[in-house]
Amino acid sequence: MSCGNPHVTPCSEVLDRMYTYLDGELGEPDLHLVREHLEECAPCMSQHDVDLVVKKLIRRAGGGDLAPEDLRERIVLRITQLARSGSTAQVSRLSVEINR
Repeated sequence: MSCGNPHVTPCSEVLDRMYTYLDGELGEPDLHLVREHLEECAPCMSQHDVDLVVKKLIRRAGGGDLAPEDLRERIVLRITQLARSGSTAQVSRLSVEINR
């Protein structure tokens, strides 16, 4: 995934660090680089939003238990498909349901 624009930190590096970032486990200067990249790269920000929804779904559904990796992959795939098909309303509804 890439927006095609050059960045200080390549999209692949940001995506590799996404869960570490979402978990609040990135230190400086990596934290700054990821934030800066997300501000200027819409595709990576979209993936950030998808990953955030997935984490919330898993946390809510699992009651603190870790979800199996295949479940996470299926959820990510479905949310990504919805996001790419332009079904942002469905992704937004899913996000609202997660936050209840």
